[in-house]
Amino acid sequence: MVARVSTTLTPVRVPSPAHPAPRRRTRVLALPEARWALASTVAFLAALALDLGGLTWWAYGPLYAVAYVTGGWEPALEGLRALRGRTLDVDLMMIVAALGAAAIGQVRDGALLIVIFATSGALEALATARTADSVRGLLDLAPSMATRVTENGEEPVPTSELAVGDVLLIRPGERIGADGRVLDGASEADQASITGEPLPVTKGPGDEVFAGTLNGTGVLRVRVERDSADSVIARIVTLVEEASRTKAPTQLFIEKVEQRYALGMVIATLAVFGVPLTFGTDLTDALLRAMTFMIVASPCAVVLATMPPLLSAIANAGRHGVLVKSAVAMERLGEVDAVALDKTGTLTEGTPEVSAVRPLPGSGPAPDALLALAAAAEHPSEHPLGRAVVRAARERGLRIADARDFAAVPGRGVTAVVGGRVIGVGRAGSPVTEAVDADADATGVVDALRADAPRAAVPGTEVGDTVVLVTGDGVPLGILALTDRLRPHAPATTAALTALTGTAPVLLTGDNARAAARVAEATGLTDVRADLLPEGKVDVVRELQDAGRKVLFVGDGVNDAPALAAAHSGIAMGRAGSDLALETADAVVVRDELATVPSVVRLSRAARRLVVQNLVIAGTFITGLVLWDLLGHLPLPLGVAGHEGSTVLVGLNGLRLLRESAWRSGEVPFQGTRG
Repeated sequence: MVARVSTTLTPVRVPSPAHPAPRRRTRVLALPEARWALASTVAFLAALALDLGGLTWWAYGPLYAVAYVTGGWEPALEGLRALRGRTLDVDLMMIVAALGAAAIGQVRDGALLIVIFATSGALEALATARTADSVRGLLDLAPSMATRVTENGEEPVPTSELAVGDVLLIRPGERIGADGRVLDGASEADQASITGEPLPVTKGPGDEVFAGTLNGTGVLRVRVERDSADSVIARIVTLVEEASRTKAPTQLFIEKVEQRYALGMVIATLAVFGVPLTFGTDLTDALLRAMTFMIVASPCAVVLATMPPLLSAIANAGRHGVLVKSAVAMERLGEVDAVALDKTGTLTEGTPEVSAVRPLPGSGPAPDALLALAAAAEHPSEHPLGRAVVRAARERGLRIADARDFAAVPGRGVTAVVGGRVIGVGRAGSPVTEAVDADADATGVVDALRADAPRAAVPGTEVGDTVVLVTGDGVPLGILALTDRLRPHAPATTAALTALTGTAPVLLTGDNARAAARVAEATGLTDVRADLLPEGKVDVVRELQDAGRKVLFVGDGVNDAPALAAAHSGIAMGRAGSDLALETADAVVVRDELATVPSVVRLSRAARRLVVQNLVIAGTFITGLVLWDLLGHLPLPLGVAGHEGSTVLVGLNGLRLLRESAWRSGEVPFQGTRG
């Protein structure tokens, strides 16, 4: 019997958003395979009772016929379709064996073969459906309705009709209807279904929220930032659906060999039948032995060995916010033995923030006043550093004055008139500050701040500082340091990847060597390649692969896309990742949880181990049953039970990776960051 893996994940209606959605599990009798198998089994048991009771053939014969038809019509039809396409389907061979048994008077044994065959197919279909359930369950979490706030008040609308920019009102206990950002209000959200976080996460203005997550005790107003089709949940389901339609290299190899194996099995079956018959063996005995051989030698369990573990791993990773795009990608992730990491946006959060405010000695305003002046000048700016300065002032509750005559020179700084003074904010050496670069006090503070800025806020969490001067009417007022914060799990993640591959990851960045060195020191990395253009990252990846390594590259930006494509496997950070990087990568970390990278590699390795286990189980059963049939006397019912039992066993073994414990065993413990 050839394994038939269903890959359709059908969207379903969901309950009221005010109540948690139940976890949906496919009912056994909802599957047509199960209904036909049940009909075949009932007919067989009824016929068997009448047969053993000594009744006439006309009493139980039709019931055996019903068992044959209900249990065998579908695989027979599939086998004939395959034969029309010049493909030898093992399903058809099972049906031929059952009909052959009936032809020589072994109607009961043939019917038993059909029943066990149909029951095995139903169990496989159920196992596959449960794989789909684990992913489709995410859709059940998304509410069908949401409360939209308009100029005329509140209105209930289907979540499918929400548009980017709509404002939603989320009441206590409701499920959030769309991916978006909190405008106002304070609450907490249970995000376990998306991120796997065991505890609710505090949400306030500016925080991101996800469709399907459960709001806590507060009221939130949320601006929609993604269409329903682009939500995290929808992307998980879509990518897992796409992944389930792909085949891993191991599976492709098995299917390539399968046809030759099936042809060889037919020839061997004819030999098992013809050779003993030539030497005088009874026709019935020779035919029974040949049919038993055909059944036990068929590669059903081998065919089913590969895809259930990989699809289960894909579904489990999807539940924890890692979208693996295909079975090929999942299998390849487990092969990596070297890792290359981007810096900005990968090991660091990629968002600058003010870490220190230093007025110049004797001539500058107080720290808050200095920050407020800089924020006023930067307020019209769209530059990330400018936005960081404005954000810092707002977080301190400072008043940001109006500015006029704003001017910006890309990459150099800004000037604006604030309170009658020309305020300039720019890096040392830029035209904005060149008039004060010779100032000894300013230069001394810049040098000191460059050295001290990484430790200016929380020890051990600030890396890669940028220092800017603030001037007033050409006079230096003070200095701001802005940093890119290291991700909390970065040191633990690099340590876990080192343990997995046996070598520490390589740090690849287009940033300067000084900033790269600070990140490397904080994460325990020693191999650092800085000042790299995109092609430079590709060159390093190819250098490692030319040395025989299978490289995993983790990045987020457009400049990382070539390296993601060149690597053996690529993982993109999804929250701030560029579209090109997300499309190029083999997997996407939806919420930028860096700790999930080693977890998904471990999960892939577990899937590969289960594939090997399944192949060993299948090979052992086939070899043992074939030898028993050739060297001894293997009863047909026992051969059928052994063959179909091994098929079900490998299918269920692969589904072990759907369990939560399969992911938990690979989690990276939080260890903070190094100072």
